[in-house]
Amino acid sequence: MPRMDLPLHTETPRQQLSQDVASYVRELIISGRVRRGDFLRIDSIAKAMQVSSTPVREGLLLLQLEGFVRLSPRRGFQVVGFSRQDVRDIFWAQAILAGELASRAALVITEEELGEIDRLLADHAEALGVRDEPRYTRLAHRFHRAINLAARSPRLAILLGGMTKQLPNRFYGMVEDQLDGTLDYHPRIQEALRARDGEAARALMVEHLVNGGDILVRRLEEQGIWEEET
Repeated sequence: MPRMDLPLHTETPRQQLSQDVASYVRELIISGRVRRGDFLRIDSIAKAMQVSSTPVREGLLLLQLEGFVRLSPRRGFQVVGFSRQDVRDIFWAQAILAGELASRAALVITEEELGEIDRLLADHAEALGVRDEPRYTRLAHRFHRAINLAARSPRLAILLGGMTKQLPNRFYGMVEDQLDGTLDYHPRIQEALRARDGEAARALMVEHLVNGGDILVRRLEEQGIWEEET
C-alpha cells in the first residue's frame, strides 16, 4: 500500500489571533478587571487589541467552551467568572497528567536529559535568588517541559499543554514566587528521576502542582479577586 503524505497542520494567523484574544480576556477575568455578570463589548476588545471583530468573537467563543463566559441571546458575551475551586480543579487536572508524564519519564529519561534538567535547576535557583520573575517563571516552564518531553508521550504532553493555557503565564509566576515550595519540590522530582523511581516522581509532581493551586488561590485572595463574594 503506498504511503500517504499528509499535510502538516499549522495554525492560521486568524486562529492565532483568536487564541490571543482568548488569552487577553482570560487575563482580564482572572485578574478581576472584569467581574462576574459584566458584559464584554466586542468593539472595545477589538480596539484594545487592534484587531477586527471576527477574531474577537471567535476568541470569546473559545472562552465559552472553557466556561469563562457565556453568550446571552441579543445581549452578548457575559462574564461567568471563576471560583477558588475552579483554580484548584485546573491545577488538579494538570497534576494528574503531569504526574503520569513524570512517572513515565523516570523510566526512559537519558543522562543527557538529566543533565539539562540539572542546568535548568541551577539557573532557576539563581534567578529566584535575584528575584528575576520573568526568568524564573520561564525556567520553571522549561523544567516541567523537559520532563514532559522525556516521557516520550507526545499526545499526553499536548493535552497537558492545552490545560496550562487556561491560566495566564504570570499566574504560574505567582506560584513559582513561593521560594520554599519550588526549591524543595524541583530537586526532589529530579532526584526521583535519577533514581528511576516512577512512583516517587508521580507523587512529588502531583503534590507540587496541587500545592501550587492552593498557593495561587491564597495569592488571588490577597488581591481581593473574590472580595465581593459572601
